[in-house]
Amino acid sequence: MKASTFVYPWDVTGDPGAPARIAALGVEQVTLAAAYHSTRALTPRHPRRRIVTAEHAAVLYPLDGRWAGRVLRPYPAGDWAPGDAYGEAAEALAATGLEVHTWVVLAHNSRLGAEHPDTSVVNAYGDRYPWAPCVAQPATRAYLVDLAAEAAVRPGAAGVELESLGWYGLQHLHAHDKTGGVGLGDAGLYLMALCFCPACRDGYGAQGLDADALAAAVREALEPLWRGAPDDRGWSGVVELLGEETAAATRAWRDERARTLQEAAVAAVRAAAPTGFQVLLHADPVTHHVGANPGVDPAHVLSVADGVVVPCAGGPGLLTPFAEQGREGAVLAANFGVVSGMGGSPGTLTADMARARALGATEVRLYHAGLASDADLEAVREALAGR
Repeated sequence: MKASTFVYPWDVTGDPGAPARIAALGVEQVTLAAAYHSTRALTPRHPRRRIVTAEHAAVLYPLDGRWAGRVLRPYPAGDWAPGDAYGEAAEALAATGLEVHTWVVLAHNSRLGAEHPDTSVVNAYGDRYPWAPCVAQPATRAYLVDLAAEAAVRPGAAGVELESLGWYGLQHLHAHDKTGGVGLGDAGLYLMALCFCPACRDGYGAQGLDADALAAAVREALEPLWRGAPDDRGWSGVVELLGEETAAATRAWRDERARTLQEAAVAAVRAAAPTGFQVLLHADPVTHHVGANPGVDPAHVLSVADGVVVPCAGGPGLLTPFAEQGREGAVLAANFGVVSGMGGSPGTLTADMARARALGATEVRLYHAGLASDADLEAVREALAGR
């Protein structure tokens, strides 16, 4: 089972030993960030630093001319990844024999939302989510599609993994995050993710819904949850809270906007890429879920992309709906955390990979070689050696 590990350019640039150390893990591939959100990250083995602060979402390579004169455009990185940081790291990694794929984060950009607030998701209370661009808006969609194509097809890359290509919602670690005090459950998180920007209000109207009445219904449905009533019913809870027809109409609008964005982004990448370039999406088979692994219809996404990267931190069960499609040649990559301090479990990786393989996984992704301790990396080496 082919293995790849996620890596940031700053894990590699300035550290001559990093490429060989990553290759020695036993992975065949690295998934290297080319466009990434703001973060604060450890570099526990770098000879010159221990902390990198990426102050805003940025591309980690020089922009081309397609952005001239456009209002919505990517931001270049600051001193945490200057120049062509991606290209420098990719070249060093490829020199060890590793296959390099790009890692592109799309609809997750707090700076975009801060500087262009009209691009953001707006919830039923009128609160904006600056980290979450609304993927229904035409200008935002055009920006995301062009960013996907440019960031994916970097020199020497053999493929791309597109993260956050769909709806984002409330779930987002932000500064000193204080949003976990009320357990909203799956249904509540969906209701808090419903967008009421002008484009979405028009979209609900096209589905036969009055946007003001829908917003009021969402606020009413959420009220018991704010008081502490638990709700872990998933989609059935949304149906009970909003009514079947209203709930279905919200999904019809949102699902269509996400599907067509995914189709457009993958098509743009393929048009820019060489023959054989692999396109994977980070995805969750629970279609109403939002976030870095947005919910998708497994049959549809496997008809569009070459495969999916599936979050398996809670176990490999989310692989099953994709495997059941029986699409020959599709990549089903099980994504496991291997950073103990961030909740990963490198010590159980051998067993985790075996369970994932039994459920249809064809590859494995490891998050994250740059963040993990030496002890975690040793556990990864042992697990991969035993494949």
